[in-house]
Amino acid sequence: MLQRLSRELPRLRRCGPRLASTLPSNQAQPGEEEVSATVKRIRAELATDKQKLKWRTPIGDRPEDWSSKLKLFANNEQTSDFILMMQRPIDISPSNVREWWKNRGDRIERHMQQFIPERHKILGAELAAAHFILYRGGAAKFLNDSRWHRATEDGEFNLPNKFDARFKVEALRCDNMTLYYEGLENIRSLGSLKFLSFHNVKTFDDWCLDRISGGGYPNLEVLDLSGTDITINGLSCLYRLPTLKLLILDDSKATLEMELASAMLEEAIPNLKIVGADAIHTET
Repeated sequence: MLQRLSRELPRLRRCGPRLASTLPSNQAQPGEEEVSATVKRIRAELATDKQKLKWRTPIGDRPEDWSSKLKLFANNEQTSDFILMMQRPIDISPSNVREWWKNRGDRIERHMQQFIPERHKILGAELAAAHFILYRGGAAKFLNDSRWHRATEDGEFNLPNKFDARFKVEALRCDNMTLYYEGLENIRSLGSLKFLSFHNVKTFDDWCLDRISGGGYPNLEVLDLSGTDITINGLSCLYRLPTLKLLILDDSKATLEMELASAMLEEAIPNLKIVGADAIHTET
């Protein structure tokens, strides 16, 4: 090892000046001061531009702005409804107050019609659907029972308060009810249901019909959609009900598009017959 080092030492001495020139130095080379100044200036301009591109701080959130103590109750969730409300001018006219009160009632009713799993666990799907419909003014008929069950004027009805396998819903009348899309979740999975009527349910639209078509009614034969807000777009989803035999509409020949949609639906479901509401409701 020592002999090898002694042989390499003269060669390292000859390369010494050249190696020293390649070592890093803390001294700034000519022109480096100008480059560093340019880089600093560009960085400062970029930081200024980023500050300009930031969203404007809302009035009341800046430290220098005055804010009321009632800010504690302000809505921090800037939803689309809140933004639309803030963009509209304040209107306390009687008509606008009535409209606000009506919309408030609709929101409450939608919330009250939401699916409650605990109710279905206690009653089962059949009795839970009957309780839901009777409580809101509808009627229900059970298998092997010729009676139509309805609530009294006080809103009371005689049905079991817990699951009873003997009660199988065969027919439901939701006529003239205020029934929302959220409430339809409560009348699903009824294996014995054969008759279902939404006559004059003004809140029933294509979205509601789509939920009904996939609601789990393997034996549904009669469906009344007269007086509802459905269109030809909603009728196309009824192919999911192959056992349907009678479909009641306001007028299946009202327009050429409706007549064509009805014909295609009858073609898709061989035993189906589509009739107008006048032929059914005037006879009854």
